[in-house]
Amino acid sequence: MKLQRKNMLRASALGALVVSGALVLTACGSDDNTKTVDGTGKPSAAAGGDIKCDDAKGKLLASGSSAQKNAIELWIKNYMAACSGVEVNYKSSSSGEGIVAFNQGTVGFAGSDSALKPEQVEESKKICTGGQGIDLPMVGGPVALGFNVAGVDKLNLDAATIANIFNDKIKKWDDEAIKKLNPGVTLPSTAIQAFHRSDDSGTTENVTKYLKAAAADAWPHEPAKKWAAPGGQAASGSAGVAAQVKQVDGAIGYFELSFASAQGIKTVDLNTGAAAPVKATGENASKAIAAAKISGTGSDLALKLDYATKAEGAYPLVLVTYEVVCDKGNKAETLPTVKSFLNYAASDAGQKVLLENGYAPIPAEINAKVREVITSLN
Repeated sequence: MKLQRKNMLRASALGALVVSGALVLTACGSDDNTKTVDGTGKPSAAAGGDIKCDDAKGKLLASGSSAQKNAIELWIKNYMAACSGVEVNYKSSSSGEGIVAFNQGTVGFAGSDSALKPEQVEESKKICTGGQGIDLPMVGGPVALGFNVAGVDKLNLDAATIANIFNDKIKKWDDEAIKKLNPGVTLPSTAIQAFHRSDDSGTTENVTKYLKAAAADAWPHEPAKKWAAPGGQAASGSAGVAAQVKQVDGAIGYFELSFASAQGIKTVDLNTGAAAPVKATGENASKAIAAAKISGTGSDLALKLDYATKAEGAYPLVLVTYEVVCDKGNKAETLPTVKSFLNYAASDAGQKVLLENGYAPIPAEINAKVREVITSLN
């Protein structure tokens, strides 16, 4: 189905972020069904607001995408502060490992930076009794290209140049292609050290989708979770790639913006063909995500992103992390906690946490459908 026009989605996305100044935490078992966690007797905005514990209890295990690690850890912290007696444990590994764990029935939900493949959906039917695995978009954000080049504080690159860097065709930082995109910048002859993910990664898949869409002539590889380009160096997880870029002079690598922000890593501005290069920010990523179309059917809300957009201020190198759940046949002992936790993640307050931490909220029109599906899980 096609979503409304981009400007309407953008307006609705902003509207979804309006949260009242007095955020109320809804907790389990109190007379007024509220709970504060900051010790002041006042509702705690830091705890995320509007958390409904409902019948949540016990331990909920989840695993998958490292791209959403920083976002989901904030959600877990806020959620567990409001819901006593509930433990949510998310193992940040990779999208591939998360889907394997989900289809083995060892986790209540999985995080994945790419939608389920048909064969994965078919496999999920063994775990989801009477149902199947579905994709719920929860976390959006820019994939930053972090760089560490001594003496260089600002760097513009286009998709073709990025492709040639990661294809091991551009080997020095003072290459003519890079100089042309950065007039007035003194670029050293330092060797480029390009880092990619060693593990199967939804982040890698989104990066390669961007390169294929925006620079097909320079990027002959098919989009995939497994890195296919020659050369470069590998590191495990977004955190591992970010750590290498932070340490190595001449390095460039890809990871979610929150990892760059946390470690003070400079990020590339993308020359998309718009009037000015676009910075990696949550707001600019939202402008790109707002143009997405829902490609899934029924309760599945997988999105089709436009990686080649040239819209002003839209940062096209984005990903959306899905929480993968059963539409039917969820385990009875964990279903209330899955619904309660995901309801918070999809709430206005939960999405506001994203924007404050370098991620991009899911546009309001899509997010409204996510909430409907969560309510219907059984």
